[in-house]
Amino acid sequence: MTFNALLLDQDMTLAIKEVSDNDLPAGEVLVKVDYSTLNFKDGLIMNGLVKLVKQYPHVPGIDFAGTVEASQDDRYKPGDRVVLNGWRVGEIHWGGYAQKARVKADWLVPLPDAISTKRAMAIGTAGYTAMLSIMALEDHGMKPDQDGEVLVTGASGGVGSIACAILANLGYKVAGSTGSESSHAYLKSLGVSTIVPRSELEEGPRGPLGGERWIGAIDNVGGSTLHHVLATLKYWSCCASVGLAASNELHTTVLPFLMRGITLQGIDSATCPFERRVTAWERLTNELPMDKLDALTSEITLSELPEVGKKILKGQTQGRIVVDVNS
Repeated sequence: MTFNALLLDQDMTLAIKEVSDNDLPAGEVLVKVDYSTLNFKDGLIMNGLVKLVKQYPHVPGIDFAGTVEASQDDRYKPGDRVVLNGWRVGEIHWGGYAQKARVKADWLVPLPDAISTKRAMAIGTAGYTAMLSIMALEDHGMKPDQDGEVLVTGASGGVGSIACAILANLGYKVAGSTGSESSHAYLKSLGVSTIVPRSELEEGPRGPLGGERWIGAIDNVGGSTLHHVLATLKYWSCCASVGLAASNELHTTVLPFLMRGITLQGIDSATCPFERRVTAWERLTNELPMDKLDALTSEITLSELPEVGKKILKGQTQGRIVVDVNS
């Protein structure tokens, strides 16, 4: 039985080719994939900018949603709807840019009944990471009735967009940072109350600490922006670090940690424990406004991935991009 897959060769060429079930890597569960999605990491992988892929040819796509076709694990049976995020799928294990995938049962999460497979990928790793970030900030005491704003950097991207929509829906005052003036109306539609120019955060404050400004933050940027954010958080607040769009380096001081008790919390969505994954997806079902999710989502085909994968690296995409692997 053959099906279509987007294959990445060692010379970094991408092409849709027919493969068979026998070509798939080992795993207990065979999934008929409905949708995948495009994330920043997918763009890096498809363009050979990170050395994550170990064997070629390779199928990228770090997440997918679909229906179980066959299972050797009692937890799943044919017909079950499932979602996968992380576990280095799409990196060292064949991923979601194909009409079928075979993976370990431990990597899957049952998809809540209220979410379609298309909406699951509109949420995708980005939205799931956004929910984990919000959960981390709440674990450190952040509440909607606090005086102040939650900052989301890279707010018009995938993680940022969904984080802004959820935070606003929960009653938080949201500040969204972006370098694109054309994104201002879009961010306002998600519930962002304050637009923060990217340039305002690109340089550190004068001195080791700036004025207290944020009750919490979700940072997609890294580098000097993260340094600025850490230095301007309010006492005992937390920053969830989820991305490195600008840089993976951080030059800062320990003073925000020692003098204000702030926390820098890394979010590793790829290997998050199963129970927390289930909680995140349940909360996404209840706390992400689906009308806003639909409005920030666009759809592409497998054949469009190479071109759009270049655009996401240049910051030329907005919101969430769903990939229909069957069209």
